[in-house]
Amino acid sequence: MITTLIILALSAVFFVNGKVRSDLVALCALVLLMVFNILTPAEALSGFSNSVVIMMVGLFVVGGAIFKTGLAKMIGSKILQLAGTSEIKLFILIMLVTAFIGAFVSNTGTVALMLPIVVSMAMNANINPSRFLMPLAFASSMGGMATLIGTPPNLVVQEALSNAGYNDLSFFSFTPIGIVCITVGIIILIPLSKWFLTKKDENKKTDASSGRSPQELAAKYSLSDNLYRVRVHKDSLVRNRKLQELNITSLYNLTILEIRRKSSSQGRFMKTVDQKLAGPDTEIQEEDILYVFGDFENIDKFVKENHLDLTESQVSEFTGDAEKLSVREIGIAEVLLMPDSKLINRAVKDSGFRDKYSVNILGIERKNEYILSDVKDVKMHAGDILLIQGNWDDIARMSKKQSQWVVLGQPVEEASKVTLDYKAPVAAGIMVLMIAAMVFDFIPIPPVTAVLIAAILMVLTGCFRNVEDAYKTINWESIVLIAAMLPMSLALEKTGASSLISEKLVGGLGNYGPLVLMAGIYFTTSLLTMFISNTATAVLVAPIALQSAIAIGVSPYPFLLAVTVGASMCFASPFSTPPNALVMSAGKYTFMDYVKVGLPLQVIMGIIMVFVLPLLFPF
Repeated sequence: MITTLIILALSAVFFVNGKVRSDLVALCALVLLMVFNILTPAEALSGFSNSVVIMMVGLFVVGGAIFKTGLAKMIGSKILQLAGTSEIKLFILIMLVTAFIGAFVSNTGTVALMLPIVVSMAMNANINPSRFLMPLAFASSMGGMATLIGTPPNLVVQEALSNAGYNDLSFFSFTPIGIVCITVGIIILIPLSKWFLTKKDENKKTDASSGRSPQELAAKYSLSDNLYRVRVHKDSLVRNRKLQELNITSLYNLTILEIRRKSSSQGRFMKTVDQKLAGPDTEIQEEDILYVFGDFENIDKFVKENHLDLTESQVSEFTGDAEKLSVREIGIAEVLLMPDSKLINRAVKDSGFRDKYSVNILGIERKNEYILSDVKDVKMHAGDILLIQGNWDDIARMSKKQSQWVVLGQPVEEASKVTLDYKAPVAAGIMVLMIAAMVFDFIPIPPVTAVLIAAILMVLTGCFRNVEDAYKTINWESIVLIAAMLPMSLALEKTGASSLISEKLVGGLGNYGPLVLMAGIYFTTSLLTMFISNTATAVLVAPIALQSAIAIGVSPYPFLLAVTVGASMCFASPFSTPPNALVMSAGKYTFMDYVKVGLPLQVIMGIIMVFVLPLLFPF
């Protein structure tokens, strides 16, 4: 027992210190429990097979898909419209929406679903997401108190009452408690989050090495001023001919950037248009849309001589319109030529970029001047910055071979920011079905199964560009933290530490009346939940609370409800509840951030609930 408590105390010290990553601290604690034979390897590793941990992995993927498809931005923009320009109104809306969802869906699932939406909203409103993410996690736990299924401790105390022969609590018996919790939470968190969670932006570099987004590059090189859209019809002379046969670049001094073609995909929620990078072997077909870059005089000549249709005088890209130039699959980036590059003094047409990397060179920045005409014949100089266009994968491939050039910025990261908007209805449908399976009892699918099915469907239906993108959305630090800390409750139970602590604290308060005894049970539960999971705490303390109430001859309902509220309203630790852990990395929080914001809220909430519970459920 002593060894277990020492390991727990050391873990808490390192968590508070924050110099060692929290997941590494949790793993070290887990290894020590095995080294001292407190837990068997099977018991110690049981956390990694726990349904809550597996559910968290699946929910990260589902949440990532909601972000990647632009669904998060769509939902966030609707909430932003309601909030207007008021940060306080936005804060309250986030809390209320999260609490409402948390009343019917597991708090872990609620946070995983809302996290990408809130991040998107914060970015659109130019507010640091850290201002909202911790309150988001807390609101999901508060909302969970509103219904029977909202949080696991509610089910634990329901089972304890049922086994003891008392009447079951109804689905909405907890609702008044939930309303009080969310009201208190909003009032307390508005000032606390503003004081302690408004973190400074750490990434304010604006030099060239930091790179630019596709939108910024388009503006920098004035692409929209020289980009035109041309339609091919049945009488066009270029129809059914390859680009290398047409020699458009030499004859007209134009560049075909991209060809848009009706997609062969079937179905309402599939891509309706395919993007094709224009290459020498690309064959132009009827009804193709050619995106042509060059001077208008040359465009006009090309259109008239080849019987084409100029559908718009100019194209304004990045508008979100399906007919505009898109950077979903085909992107743009800048390449800086090194002084010792073999490309120095070579003409652009001899660079080999097209043959080796399947990218086009659209323009050159040289000594703050931009070369956009007759680019193919321009000889490249050391220090030139080339604007290239190609598939994101090809641009990423170039960035790995940077001995002769440097791809500026992070093109792979920029590609990940481009949302697959046409998949948003698919992601929304999968999300709704997953929530329905978790809420309605007549659907015979366990919640963890529903989440895993949803995660797999998100990948199979193309809500991610590839499987690797899906894996990247999983926050492994949070997963390992929770999985490694879950067995700690088993260690405390096996050694008798939990029972000893609970019985001593509760037993000494029995002579001071039911209110003091209930307060002791509440804060004992609250204290234990700071170090072990809220579900495990409820399982340990519920029988003690029940017996304590029976021993002094009062109703056990307020006592058991004190257990579930105390277990669920734990905010001072990142690993007491899965929602707290879920937002830790995304919000860039330290352990002390939870103490600064969560501890005052936890104490105030406890004091208020000690007096509210007997009013709602008399002794």
